[in-house]
Amino acid sequence: MAADEQTDTTSDERSTIRVLFVDDDASLREVYRIRLERHGYHVRIAESADDAVRAVHQERPDVIVLDIAMPERDGLSALQEFLDMDPSLPVIIHTAYPAYADNFLAWAADAYVVKAPDLARLFEAIEKAASGRRDG
Repeated sequence: MAADEQTDTTSDERSTIRVLFVDDDASLREVYRIRLERHGYHVRIAESADDAVRAVHQERPDVIVLDIAMPERDGLSALQEFLDMDPSLPVIIHTAYPAYADNFLAWAADAYVVKAPDLARLFEAIEKAASGRRDG
């Protein structure tokens, strides 16, 4: 098992976690969908902030993994809309740009994870956000 695939959460618990993964890059969406599903999550994907908002209205995820830098509408404006819908909805910012962490709105996210080949930090953030939702 790869180092980025080890957690304390059982596969059965992970398979009940519904993740909405939002990224404008089609190849990245597919890679992350495969890796997240292989790790045991139920994954829906969205290619834009507007698609993500529509997806949340259709079926509420347990956790949203949200890119920031996207054309037309950035992830931070979607984050604001998600917070307006339900402040308890866990959102993880997942971006290639660490500088966004200084943006005041980004502080409202449950976690801020910089994109990396090793998904251990992302898996950990998803588990923590989902367990906080289940426990809360």
